[in-house]
This record gives sequence, structure tokens and C-alpha cells, in this order.
Amino acid sequence: MTDPQATGIPDEVARALEALGIGAYLNDERGCILHVNTRAEQLLVRPVAELLGQDAHDVLHRTRHGETVPRAQCRMREAALTGRPAQGGEEWMERGDGSLLQIAWLATPFRTGDRRLNATLVLFHPFAQEQTPGEPQERVGASLSELERLALLAETTTTLSSTLDVDEAMDRLVNLVVPRLADWAVVDLITVRDEVRRFAVVHTENGVLVHREDLEGAMPPVPEDSPMPLSRALRGVASTLAGPETYQGPPDSGIAVEQRRLFEATGMHSAAIAPIRTVREVLGALTLGRSERPERFTAADIALLEDITRRAGLALDNARLYQRQRKVAETMQRHLLPQLPRVQGYAMTARYLPAPDASQVGGDWYDAFTLTDGAMAVVVGDVVGHDLDAAAGMAQLRNMLRAYAWSQEKPPSRIVEWLDRASLSIAEVSMATMVFARMTVAYDGHCELSWTNAGHPPPLLVSHEGVATYLTDGHGVLLGLEPEQEREDATALLPPGSTLVLYTDGLIESPGHSIDEGLERLRRTAASLAHRALDPFTDLLLERARAPHNDDDVAVLAVRIPA
Repeated sequence: MTDPQATGIPDEVARALEALGIGAYLNDERGCILHVNTRAEQLLVRPVAELLGQDAHDVLHRTRHGETVPRAQCRMREAALTGRPAQGGEEWMERGDGSLLQIAWLATPFRTGDRRLNATLVLFHPFAQEQTPGEPQERVGASLSELERLALLAETTTTLSSTLDVDEAMDRLVNLVVPRLADWAVVDLITVRDEVRRFAVVHTENGVLVHREDLEGAMPPVPEDSPMPLSRALRGVASTLAGPETYQGPPDSGIAVEQRRLFEATGMHSAAIAPIRTVREVLGALTLGRSERPERFTAADIALLEDITRRAGLALDNARLYQRQRKVAETMQRHLLPQLPRVQGYAMTARYLPAPDASQVGGDWYDAFTLTDGAMAVVVGDVVGHDLDAAAGMAQLRNMLRAYAWSQEKPPSRIVEWLDRASLSIAEVSMATMVFARMTVAYDGHCELSWTNAGHPPPLLVSHEGVATYLTDGHGVLLGLEPEQEREDATALLPPGSTLVLYTDGLIESPGHSIDEGLERLRRTAASLAHRALDPFTDLLLERARAPHNDDDVAVLAVRIPA
């Protein structure tokens, strides 16, 4: 007999089971064995230590041929999941010596004294009647055939693994199960702060998936000791079958109140609830409900639902990991970029858009600062690469450029020459492109721009009248190729009211299109926005000129010369 002190079973319960004279064992809500009486030990020819803590279904339940019973077809497991009494006389158990024992059995819900633990008592004894060899085993009713179930699981894996967006993954999940398996689907998700949000309550109307937004939103916290089905699923304890009668008694928590409201509003008469989890944590729960079709959910449906939620848990975990990685990368990149100075005589704004792929942090950057002689320095550049090394190299290059430009009152070409030579030894940068310029306001209101270009797309000048031209002079090789080569300066006058746009190649490059097409699209877009204020000008330029399906980050620096 099991030691009741070791399992937490009250002594009086252990004594009562011992006095029955037939085999008896207790399962917890996961199906693991809590207690075995002496008669069960004798019938099964197994020591107690071999049974405690084991999944009763995996260890004991067999077909007449000695094969493990599929979980979807196990009547004893279904009885434990539904919490309703059940009995049978055509099941088999495997003994410790490898032989099979045909049994008659009864399973019923059982309270152990611990309100947090829902147990099932299984009573069994040998069944004398022999079963006709080859007679087909009874199959628990299910809404899908085995082939359809396998196809659904394959589709679930393919559909959910093809997105790294949490909202899209959950939308795809409910589309997979409604109306194929249920009339209703409810997704509850646990946030990073252990708060619960009812992400979706959906059903179909005239073949269209419709959200019940009045039932969605924030949920009460998960109680630690509630035995109610959704609370247990959100703690990762067990999958459960439920109905409106489950929540008819006095509610033990706010979640129970919301569940009663859910059943009343949707008209569900049967529901199956399973946790969405990974190996490390519980991410939420999926509830399937039936209100229009008359059949109730069974253990066969629970087994399928658990297979679906396992795949959903993996997809959701990957999506959340991706989003966290993307957030960290984007935050790091933005902190590396400078705050623009306020300089009398100029209006200035900048934008940075990260790459769609979170791993591609990128080396795109911009900068603007006042020099010792009062001129304004502006720069935009791109360190070759799409990773954290590129971002780190960008920060090093920017700081070195600031130091040279501040300490040396030299033309832009000389500053970039020194930077090119030093970057090979000091900065961890293999190659980079940039445009570095000095801006000086003349007495007549014009602004003189002198610049040098190291392999970067040319600056764009947009007049107040809407004439847009590229400043293609002063062009040289990118940094890191020929550090000893002398560079050239170019000079231009920027008329009052004009806008200077410096940008990185992510704004003009896209798969399947040439650079010339991107440059022309940018020029025409900028010209059409010439009369816009600087901030709307920059925002609309990014929105309209950036090519679709672009997988690169983008930096833009725009300077408006006062009229």
C-alpha cells in the first residue's frame, strides 16, 4: 500500500481504499498516479514505487493486443478529463510481468481534502468474459477522422510557424479551429507582467469570422488555488472539458465571473480548454466552444486540442522572442543616434526606420553639430553590414568624425581623409559610405554648402518652387578601400526656402528595382512636397518614396533654409 504521508492523501482515505477489496488508484488532474491500494498492487503485479507519479494512461492502458491506447480513444482518460463518472468492461491493463489483464472499471471524481487538487478514483477488478478476437475496439466519437486530424496538425504547424507577429499568429490560430472544430474560439494570453488579456472571442457569421469585442480585453489575475478549468489551464495544470454548469455556483475569482459571462453571452453548451505553453512557461489558454452543433466535446477532442496548443505555444514563444529582440535592437540603435542641435538660421529634422528583420540592426546613421568657426556640420553615413558589429562601428566612426571636425578647421575632404586612414586602425569598421558637409549662412540669406561624398548616394536639393536636383559633385570611393587617396570638395549655394535631404540607400533600394528607379522616385516625391512644413515633408517622403518590400534600415536628415 502507498504510504499516505508521502503522497499527501489523508489516512482515512487510504484506509477506506484499502478496505474495498478491489483494485483502486487515485489520479491527479494530469492523469498521474497519486495513490495505489494493496489489491491494485497485487492485480497489476507492480510495486507501488513503480506506479507513483507515473501517467496511468501511458503505464497501464492497453489494447487487447498489448499496444498503447491512443489518448483520443481512452475512455478512462476521458472520464478523468470530464470529471464525470464513467465505467466499462472491455479495457485492458498491462501487468508488471508483461501479461495483459482485462478489467471492469469505474472512474469517478474524488476529493482528497485539498481543494486545489481535483482527483479521479479508478476502481477495477478482473473481467471474466472473454472478448472475441479481432472484434474492433470501440472508438470515442470525434468530429474529425484521424486523417483529417493529421492534416489539421500539419496545417497548424505550417501556418503558425510562417509568421513572427504575435497578433497575426493568434488570428491564424482561431481561423484554423473555427468553424472546423468549434463554433467559438477564445484566446487568453499572459503578458510579460503576468497579467491576463482576453485576446480574442470569435465565431462565424455568414462564413465571416467576427470578434466579440465586448468580451475581449483585460482579465482578472489568475488565482493560485482555484480549481476552475480556465484558472487551472492558465497555471498550466491541465486541459479540461467544461460547460455552463461548471460556473453556476458561487464564483471563486474574477476569472470565474468572466467565464460565466462568456458562457451566457455566447450560448456555449460545451467547451474544451487547454493551456498554451512552452517548456519554460505558460503563455495563455485556448478555449473551443460549441453553441450551434449539438455534440459535446470529448477526450478525443482534448487530445487534438492539446496537440494544437503545443504548436501554438512554440509559434507564440518564437514571436515574442523575436519582438523582444527587435525592441532591444531598435532601442540600442536609437540611443546611438544623436539629438539634433537647435541652431539659429536652420530648421532641421531626422528620421530613422529600423530594418524589418530584428537581427539587422544596421549601421545607418546621421549627425549634426556646430563647429568651432560657427559653421554647421551635417553628415549621413552607412557602415557596411547588418548586425550589432555594424552598429558599434557606426558609433565609433561618428565619434571620431566629431573629434576631427571639431578640432580641425579644414575642408570636409581633409576631415574624411583623416577619418578614412584612422578607421582602419582605431575603429572596428571594414567599409563605410558617407556624405560630410559644412553649411554657412551668407549675408544675402543664401547658404553655402561644401561637402565631400565617400561612395554614398548623392544629397538631394529641393527648391521652394519644387525643383529637385541631386548634388553629384565631390564624389569619391567609400571608406576602407583606398585610404591614401585624396578626396575632392564640392560647393553649392542653397537658396532661401530650399530643403537639403541627406539619406541612406535603404530609401532608394529595393529588390527587383534599379538604383536609378529609386533615385527618380525620391526626386519626384520630394519635389511634390516642397511646400510642406519640414516635419510633414520628411514623414511623407519616407512614406511615399521608400520602396515596398525593403529589408534595409533607413536614416534621413533634412535641413530647411529659412525663406
